[in-house]
Amino acid sequence: MKRPIVVILAALALAGAQAPAAEAQRYVATADTSYPRVKFADSLVSANDRCIVAQNKLNRSVRPVYVNGVPMGFC
Repeated sequence: MKRPIVVILAALALAGAQAPAAEAQRYVATADTSYPRVKFADSLVSANDRCIVAQNKLNRSVRPVYVNGVPMGFC
């Protein structure tokens, strides 16, 4: 009786391990395709389209800093 449960749990674990990770932050297209803005998990879009310091493309894995409630992205 326990064997079918173990098989089902193993299959579910294997399926979950192969599923791609969901991205909380994603790029949003802008007029300049080289520098897209970032849409964050809270559904707000970054005010800037490039790194404030280095002027590079924004990095989706870096958390934003909120200035007056507006997210600023970093590289």
